[in-house]
Amino acid sequence: MRTIGAELIKLKRSMAWVIVLILPIVLAVTGVVNTLVDGAPLEDGWHTLWLRSVVFYGLFPLAIGIGVLASLVWRSEHHGSNWNALMSGPTRSSSIVVAKTAAVALPAVTMQLVMLGAVVVLGKTVFGLPGMLPAEYLLVSGLVALSSVPVAALQSGLSMLLRSFAAPIAVALVGSGLSAALLTMNVEAVIFVSPYGLVSRATQLGTESFADDGIIGVAIVVSILIAAALLTTLVIATVDRVLEHRDTRI
Repeated sequence: MRTIGAELIKLKRSMAWVIVLILPIVLAVTGVVNTLVDGAPLEDGWHTLWLRSVVFYGLFPLAIGIGVLASLVWRSEHHGSNWNALMSGPTRSSSIVVAKTAAVALPAVTMQLVMLGAVVVLGKTVFGLPGMLPAEYLLVSGLVALSSVPVAALQSGLSMLLRSFAAPIAVALVGSGLSAALLTMNVEAVIFVSPYGLVSRATQLGTESFADDGIIGVAIVVSILIAAALLTTLVIATVDRVLEHRDTRI
């Protein structure tokens, strides 16, 4: 717990929070601008706004954003002799991996809350939509937030292994692109293999886009929850094993 606390303290002054605020707001505004430019009305109100804002966000910008967060969280460890200090310290590798994952996952989850707020504000102020965002999208937002955790664990692991700031982000772009292609081909099983595919699938729930049938059923919700738990556990265990065998750097 002390390791997690230390990482969260470092997170307070991190540039990560700039990404948390800017990325979802920019994507939500982009969806609104495209709608206004096309002159196409929101045929189905909140549903259409959600489709145009969140689904594209989940295809690759969300994964890239989490990749940036992970690179920021690990950046200090790759400077100077910090890596050697980390590896020679008394903290167990499992504690380091969990703490770093938590430091990436917290802002990643917060990004979805910002996206949710942005959609609601834009829907009311720009389009004057009646009522509030349907409750089903609150459920979807929760699932997207949970699905962000295995992506956070994976990107944290990549940022641990790769000293380059940009390389893990490039992996996120390629991985989310391949996963999106598989979802386009209705390969639903990708959610149990790819964290990127899982988070993309979560953003598509109830939208009838890609592999989604427009129904937020119990089966798909349970599948996403199970996949999130399994992938998070598997990634953390793998990264922990890798870190245990890492040496100090010259």
